[in-house]
Amino acid sequence: MKRVAALLCSALLLTGCGTGDDPESWQEYTAQGIYSATLSPDGNHAIVGSTQHGGSYWDTRRHERLYDWNHKQGDYTNIVDSSFSPDGRFAATASSIDLVLWNTDDGKPIWYWIAPSEVLSIALSTNGDYALLGLANHQAVYFDIKNGGIRRTLLHPARVRSVALDSAADLALTGADDYTARLWEMSSGEELHSISFDNTVDTVELSDGGRFAFSSATLDKAYIWDTRSGQILHTLSGDEMLWKKRISYISARFSSDGSQLLTGSASGSVQLWDVSSGKELRKWQTKKRDAYGPTSTSIEAVGFGNDGRYYAVGSNGLINVLR
Repeated sequence: MKRVAALLCSALLLTGCGTGDDPESWQEYTAQGIYSATLSPDGNHAIVGSTQHGGSYWDTRRHERLYDWNHKQGDYTNIVDSSFSPDGRFAATASSIDLVLWNTDDGKPIWYWIAPSEVLSIALSTNGDYALLGLANHQAVYFDIKNGGIRRTLLHPARVRSVALDSAADLALTGADDYTARLWEMSSGEELHSISFDNTVDTVELSDGGRFAFSSATLDKAYIWDTRSGQILHTLSGDEMLWKKRISYISARFSSDGSQLLTGSASGSVQLWDVSSGKELRKWQTKKRDAYGPTSTSIEAVGFGNDGRYYAVGSNGLINVLR
């Protein structure tokens, strides 16, 4: 019997069913759940796209709602994605049809634009000068969000579901419905490297200095890779010998020095990884609204705090503070 129990325990570990640590604390930001969320580079603020009350801007230290961010007065905007500039001074919110650049100091809009096609993803450059938009028309466009006009068009054979920029906006990473993640040089628009998957690439991220990339596909593999060589450094899931981990990573963020990676999954787990070794350092299971009922919540945003804490925003409208 002990041998059977041990084998069962080993099977559970291999399938990745361990729940992980509990959050240090949690707070409700919306009552009905969210479409999207983004955390600032220092983890001190969050943009939340609620299913019922549109966009809002939060102080995550005091859990205080600072501004309501909707694109039309009197309406609640369905915020499909949002992004902070690397210095946190600007933020952009996007619906499927339009986008707004905001000043995070006073919460006021700077510019409003109609989108060139259906927006699926957005990443903001330094000083909030440009926005990289992942579009349904098979393009990623580098848009001058302060003055208007498209500065660079990156053509794809399918919908561009996810986009990321490094802190200097020298590199762009895109993930598309053709099961491919692509790295681009922004000055020339040249495709530098690509990595193929067996499903839609729905999450991509670049480290601040552009040295490392993360990309993952729905219920498929997840990689940390080298942007200089294009070589895969570590496989975080999908390459196991026996029980393969079919994980969907919904969010990811590198630490400011690029040494660690934080990921959030569709099953509500948050994992901290060592970039040099690819080893998991910590794992948490985020808060559910009810002890019984739906198994988990999708993690729409993760972030590093400046005080040794980590943050994760769930699709159930709860922010989790992790330590």
